[in-house]
Amino acid sequence: MYDPKSSKAEEFISHEEVMDTLEYAQQNKSNLALIDSIIEKAKLRKGLSHREAAVLLDCDIEEKNQEIYKLAEQIKKDFYGNRIVMFAPLYLSNYCVNGCVYCPYHLKNKHITRKKLTQEEIRIEIAALQDMGHKRLAIEAGEDPIMNPIEYILECINTIYSVKHKNGAIRRVNVNIAATTVENYKKLKDAEIGTYILFQETYHKESYEKLHPTGPKHNYAYHTEAMDRAMLGGIEDVGLGVLFGLELYRYEMAALLMHGEHLESVFGVGPHTISVPRIRHADDIDVSAFDNGIDDDIFAKLVACIRISVPYTGMIVSTRESQKCRERVLHLGISQVSGGSRTSVGGYAEPEPEDEKSEQFDVSDTRTLDEIVLWLMELGYIPSFCTACYREGRTGDRFMSLCKSGQILNCCHPNALMTLKEYTEDYASEETKKAGEQLILAEMKNIPSEKVRQIALNNLTQIQQGSRDFRF
Repeated sequence: MYDPKSSKAEEFISHEEVMDTLEYAQQNKSNLALIDSIIEKAKLRKGLSHREAAVLLDCDIEEKNQEIYKLAEQIKKDFYGNRIVMFAPLYLSNYCVNGCVYCPYHLKNKHITRKKLTQEEIRIEIAALQDMGHKRLAIEAGEDPIMNPIEYILECINTIYSVKHKNGAIRRVNVNIAATTVENYKKLKDAEIGTYILFQETYHKESYEKLHPTGPKHNYAYHTEAMDRAMLGGIEDVGLGVLFGLELYRYEMAALLMHGEHLESVFGVGPHTISVPRIRHADDIDVSAFDNGIDDDIFAKLVACIRISVPYTGMIVSTRESQKCRERVLHLGISQVSGGSRTSVGGYAEPEPEDEKSEQFDVSDTRTLDEIVLWLMELGYIPSFCTACYREGRTGDRFMSLCKSGQILNCCHPNALMTLKEYTEDYASEETKKAGEQLILAEMKNIPSEKVRQIALNNLTQIQQGSRDFRF
């Protein structure tokens, strides 16, 4: 049944193969020779199969687990350096026709405030996001063919890109909307989106159908095969993710990696990003009703195992997680974080009134973007607002070839510094600006090419004088 090249969901995510993989991992969790051989393979930076990753996830030898963590941190540095990409979500509408039992947007929830942003409200929200310093958004919307048709999403994207406020501009719009048709993915491609993101929620078909009892999302195959249609529609960068806590985490990681292997086998390009959200409290949702929750230690090991299994992928952690948890997993493979996020429909220009709450879930890390930028720099990271690869056509296999070879660092490191300079000039507090200037000065010395360094230095001077948007 298992066939990574198949176009059928139940063949490239074979339940039998997942179960065999989990049994194999359990049988070999103390197999020192096998674990050592998998770690040695991982050191080649070419990735691991889902079976190999499952063995490392189950490994119960503490000394080897520490090797796994150390290797994950090194691989992250090798591919992404010390850069952390910044973004924010923007919820356009929480109207939804689905019955997802873990999401407060479900159709039967009659007491959550339903909202849908107008184009003028979007302009106001985008100006507020630009005033914070954001350059990259992930737009979100519930599934409702009447309230949120593809035409509405396309109009919103156009509006977002059109807003130029002071020195601000949203330069990349990633899209997280429901599974749709090849024709609609072509429209999203034409609208110049960045990454198309769709969380599987769970790969366990029986659980999936119970968790999505009504609405179009109930169709497991249509949802799971969405990334194939997106790529057939011309979208080269796609983002995977599961909602940890809905099903057994071992099952989810194995299937998630199988999905990545399928995309690599069929399209030659694996997932551009992998997100690792955990279920959180929300209106009408009792987290204690879900008995597959994972603690911070398991979460950290999941991040580490995914990082060394898919070394090229961007890994995303949101403000669902606390500052303490986010700091831990930054070291183990995370390369993108949200900052100053709102999970309500709007909410950036003005806070929502208490009696009009529309959040999808509670935020754990409530710090401002400026506080998060300063925190990252204090940890030794470069907060990056770069969107150059997407805008320079370095997407799909072109991005992957550069990333896998390590050459992407020659562009990304100076680009990160230049976008950080924009942030410190236009938006940062005095403390953050001072820290940013010191970091930029120190990191410029780490640009290996003298030619690139001189161009970047000249661009930094021009940024200080008022010019914007330089990129390699």
